[in-house]
Amino acid sequence: MKTAVVALGGNAISPVGEIDNISKQFAQVRKSLNAIIQLLKNGILPVISHGNGPQVGSALLRTEMTADKLMYLPLGICVADTEGGMGYMIEQSLQNRLKSEGIKRSVVTLVTQVVVSKDDPSISDPSKFIGPVLHEAEAHSRAARFGWQIKPYGNDQWRRVVPSPEPIDIVNSEAIKNLVEHGHIVIAAGGGGVPVYFDDQGNLEGMDAVIDKDRASALMANQIGAETLFILTAVPKVALNFGKPDEISLDQMTIAEAEDYLAAGQFPGGSMGPKIQAAIQFLKNGGQRVIITDIETLSEQFSENLGTVITSA
Repeated sequence: MKTAVVALGGNAISPVGEIDNISKQFAQVRKSLNAIIQLLKNGILPVISHGNGPQVGSALLRTEMTADKLMYLPLGICVADTEGGMGYMIEQSLQNRLKSEGIKRSVVTLVTQVVVSKDDPSISDPSKFIGPVLHEAEAHSRAARFGWQIKPYGNDQWRRVVPSPEPIDIVNSEAIKNLVEHGHIVIAAGGGGVPVYFDDQGNLEGMDAVIDKDRASALMANQIGAETLFILTAVPKVALNFGKPDEISLDQMTIAEAEDYLAAGQFPGGSMGPKIQAAIQFLKNGGQRVIITDIETLSEQFSENLGTVITSA
């Protein structure tokens, strides 16, 4: 079988526009698995990654609210915890779905460490907003108590900021590759993976940071030799002039075109930008193609030309 990394967006797990709870997350995961089954039936073995923004935000809020009575958990541990918990939801749901489809294939979740540089520029000037929006006085109070860095987020609004360093290496890539070569479906690099760095003695240490899920997925795809990277998001195709009257959906792009559109500001940093950057990274490092689309499109049917297809030339 061919191998693909499938980066599930947040809407694959948390229902949009609804009050979130675990039951609804399980239901949303089961619905999203139609896309994974489509790939399997078309001879593609998926390695699944996923976002964890809302979930890690909730985990951080819980540890802040209980800090007077329970051990305060740092961001890195919360990322690892949510990667394991969300992986369990996807793993169990997929195991049940495979059984109902008569597909004999095992599923494994791997809490994944991702190496970053301890000198990454984002560490000295963090800009990734996480957690709730707070009034200035409350934000400064929490920052002093928990050692946060904070930045303005609108009029009299502040939020915690953390580094978002570039992923350099997937610590578990050989294990993932070995599992894939033996036909197992692997869930890895959830939430971008747990950021770690090498200390002066060459030992791994955790870091309070978050890694972009799509960038980590692209790196993982390259390191395990996947042919295709699927980035599943909220729209069926990438668009120019998104949300404007002259919006144009794109069926195909080359790396050069993607870079030109990115430089022209067509893909903002807070939405499509990181996905396009991840696509370029994957293709420049040996990947064959990137497909950006939504779960519904992939769930309906698989074809070589669904969504927006990005290739080297």
